[in-house]
Amino acid sequence: MAVTFVVCLQVDNLGDVSGDDLHVGRLYEVVEQDAGHGMMRIIDESGEDYLYPAACFATVSMQDNVATRLLQVLPHN
Repeated sequence: MAVTFVVCLQVDNLGDVSGDDLHVGRLYEVVEQDAGHGMMRIIDESGEDYLYPAACFATVSMQDNVATRLLQVLPHN
């Protein structure tokens, strides 16, 4: 199972979306890369998955074993 992570680059000017459960510079697990309308579904600080504008994030490249380990230590698991 390929796991994708993104880093949050902004939480301002999200329109109707609240950025309260995002923090700039933190990594988030992607549940759905292209959720349509420029949105992606990620697991945020609440531990739940929500839609956010994809423009707020950048994909982080890492080795599979690092991604697997990171997934194991994230608080929502």
